[in-house]
Amino acid sequence: MSRTVQHLLRTTGFVAACLALAPPAAAEDGTAQDIVVTGTGLAAPPSAPAYDTTLIDAERLAASASGRIEDVLSSVAGFQQFRRSDSRSANPSAQGVTLRALGGNATSRSLVLLDGVPMADPFFGYVPLSAIAPERLASARVTRGGGSGAFGSGAVAGTIELDSAGPDRLGLLSGEAMVDDRGETALSGTVAPRLGEGFAVLSARWDRGQGFWTTPASQRVPASARAAYDGWSVSLRGVAPLAPDVELQARGLLFGDARTLRFKGADSTSSGQDASLRLVGRGDWQFDVLAYLQARNFSNVVISATSFRKTLDQRATPSTGWGGKAELRPPVGDNHVQRIGFDWRVSEGTMFEDAYSGVTGLITARRQAGGRNSDLGFYAEHDWTFGALTLTGGVRADRWSIGQGFFREANAAGMTTINNQFADRAGWAWSGRGGAVMRATNDLTLRGSVYSGLRQPTLNELYRPFTVFPVTTRANAALINERLFGFEGGFDWAPAEPLRFSLTAFDNKVRNAVANVTIGTNLRERRNVGAVHARGLELGLAAKLGPVSLDGSLAWTHAKVEASGTLDGKRPAQTPRLAASATLAWAPRPGWRLALTAKHTGAQYEDDLQTDLLPAATTLDAFVLVPLGKRFSLVLRGENLTDEAVVTRNQAGSIDLGAPRTLWAGLRISIDQ
Repeated sequence: MSRTVQHLLRTTGFVAACLALAPPAAAEDGTAQDIVVTGTGLAAPPSAPAYDTTLIDAERLAASASGRIEDVLSSVAGFQQFRRSDSRSANPSAQGVTLRALGGNATSRSLVLLDGVPMADPFFGYVPLSAIAPERLASARVTRGGGSGAFGSGAVAGTIELDSAGPDRLGLLSGEAMVDDRGETALSGTVAPRLGEGFAVLSARWDRGQGFWTTPASQRVPASARAAYDGWSVSLRGVAPLAPDVELQARGLLFGDARTLRFKGADSTSSGQDASLRLVGRGDWQFDVLAYLQARNFSNVVISATSFRKTLDQRATPSTGWGGKAELRPPVGDNHVQRIGFDWRVSEGTMFEDAYSGVTGLITARRQAGGRNSDLGFYAEHDWTFGALTLTGGVRADRWSIGQGFFREANAAGMTTINNQFADRAGWAWSGRGGAVMRATNDLTLRGSVYSGLRQPTLNELYRPFTVFPVTTRANAALINERLFGFEGGFDWAPAEPLRFSLTAFDNKVRNAVANVTIGTNLRERRNVGAVHARGLELGLAAKLGPVSLDGSLAWTHAKVEASGTLDGKRPAQTPRLAASATLAWAPRPGWRLALTAKHTGAQYEDDLQTDLLPAATTLDAFVLVPLGKRFSLVLRGENLTDEAVVTRNQAGSIDLGAPRTLWAGLRISIDQ
């Protein structure tokens, strides 16, 4: 923990220095000018509505039944992780994020940005969801479909943009203390003082508990264990003006997470230290310049489901990610927005693991694997608005590279038995997108778009085999890049201010999609399949009548694998055909909120051959916020109130379950500036 404290102190000192050195702005006559800092990036361009976009505000972010960001995002139908588990009971490496049933393995096919910074783990590609506290956020914007702007090479299924909140939203001091009916606790707090013309935000969160039984009662053995969890995160942000229309933003994030899955000793950990600097200019020549650094680690112990001995100890997977972007928006006329920029991402890491005999408990092999991926992208986009019509078009060129890949294995005596060095690869890839938005009437907006995209295989997919007992999945250093082509059309209809309805029809195809392909009994390998093709409909509804509001979302997707052999025509693993969510809320007075949320996830298959079914599941959640005076509020939360048995894993009848009915109670405090 000392290294964590040192890192936090260094970040604190840097942020304080930025705030102290920021000069007061002055007009040409020497008088001071008003300065407004936001802590956000540049505004979304006028073409943003051309793509299927959903905005989640701060009130909804802070009012989920579980208090977890994945629970909030799942209200956008079509959002999914590889498994249905949340960040209390899932293996962290399975928390890849995707949209539109374009999944099939545990890697993210959607780009997740926090204050403009990509959040995916540099080695695995999963998103550390437990480190992203929804109460720290001002908004979440979910855009389905491929992207070609900044960091667009990772957005084959869509983009999720998370923006942190500032003092206007957080107040000077805010916090929450919760306990559930199993005795588990969640504590969070934020201090957000204004410092001169800028501000700082220091946030911390810690949640821990014995967890629930993921193993059904009929399948438990003496070695079975609850899904215990213990996670914490600390975030520090500082925003300071350098000129009336230029601000400097600094952010540091530290987190740690420990979980136990299914059996005693089956422990996994993940940790990270992230830092970023961002310079935003909002003058005539607008710009957004960003640099970031990530240091991550992961470990995991696999326990045999027959001998209940340790069979694999993935003892460390240190990885580093760094990069940045620079975007310029020159003044090109009142009806035009031009975006020109480049971004750069580098990911490198190494896996260290020991294999054990399930019979003797002795080490049988020691393995190391790793490599380095990079992507340098150049992009340009232009929006042109004339009257009720906005046209947009953009192009992106990526120079990608895959290098320094290796896999080594030694026996128990330390003698090398495998020493593979993989050839470096590099190339150029082009992608683009275009669209149109037309306001047909005061109530009706029509939109359509077409796009392409790119995703590199991760270091994990290329070099690291893994085991979810008894199935072993091999890595594949010969994987090639995934390529997306898609198009969509739809409309937004708002016949009255309290009512909004949207519908989108889409057709997306990911060629060379990386999938976990069965090649033998209890044996799979990551391979490029011909394509994953998804077509479907997405509907959204928002209505408000006085203090009562309704928000709904539904996604129906016909997804199939297009490949030679037995996979052709089959549905990709872990992808439901139907997903829906609806929240009915009542706010009789300021500060009050009573809400019920129903979510339905259709049936899906555990595996690529469609042999193990995960049945459909419908859950009901509740959230209650009642003020207790000026500064305190009572918070009541209920997860899965009907105690639905949500099957999250089914391996030949060996089953894991999601969260059962869970009731929370606690207090929330808020003190204004």
